[in-house]
Amino acid sequence: MEGTASLAGTAAAGAAPRRRRNYARHYWWFVVPCGAVVLGTIVFPWVFTLYMSVHEWRLGGGRSWVGFANYAKLVEDERFLLSILRTLYFTALSVLLPMVLGLLAALAFHRKFPLRGLARTIFILPMMATPVAVALVWTMMFHPQLGVLNWLLQQVGLPPSMWVYAPETVIPTLVLIEVWHWTPLVMLILLGGLASLPIDPYEAAKIDGATPWQAFRHITLPLLAPFLVVALIIRTIDALKAFDTIYVITQGGPGTASETINIFLYLQAFAYYNLGYASAVVVVFFTIIIALAMVLLWTRARVKDA
Repeated sequence: MEGTASLAGTAAAGAAPRRRRNYARHYWWFVVPCGAVVLGTIVFPWVFTLYMSVHEWRLGGGRSWVGFANYAKLVEDERFLLSILRTLYFTALSVLLPMVLGLLAALAFHRKFPLRGLARTIFILPMMATPVAVALVWTMMFHPQLGVLNWLLQQVGLPPSMWVYAPETVIPTLVLIEVWHWTPLVMLILLGGLASLPIDPYEAAKIDGATPWQAFRHITLPLLAPFLVVALIIRTIDALKAFDTIYVITQGGPGTASETINIFLYLQAFAYYNLGYASAVVVVFFTIIIALAMVLLWTRARVKDA
């Protein structure tokens, strides 16, 4: 009897893996459509981009294998290297300023005051506009002779500015648009974080005689850190891929003063039709984004563990 029970248990134990394998054979077909979409929209474009990057490939012409010659050319291309520096400069300002102003706005809108809901609604309106529409409106405002901004400067006794028409001021001016457009997004993220903070630490700090600055420094900032990191990641990604606003307003000018890596890539691919070289730019740009993303995700993990 014991031997029979043992054999039955062994047979049942062996049948369970077989049933799981049978289920897997039947159900893996449900994964095929999703896998096909992933291969068609993500994997294939990247593999094809890598393929083009090792070829001399011009639109309307032939193609020839050049290996890593396109990448070697990038290292020696001063225009490409300067576009990376401009991209990092633009990204740093477009992330830092909205983060600071968004935090201040979130702290202000978190307090109770009359018509707070209306004020919040008005503050987030810029975020609702499309980038191209924003660019067209600001282009008219930046006009040296007819723009309203120079008229306002003259009303307060300040000299007019060339704004996007001068190499020295074009990047800061484009950053001004980014700050106006995306500070509301940072404010919304941080405002949600502030609404979720517990009240008990603040009550304990008040009993202990902590000043508002001490409560902000030692309670609000540490508790708000995960939300700050999320806003930082979103803003960094948005700033790195900024294209439409810059292209509509300056097309990379004056000269190449506002030519970020996205503008450089667009011109190489669709103005000069040098698809092989443009593909190499895409691969390098993607590598830079991955490196920054890893740093930001590491920072987020450290903040969560703290």
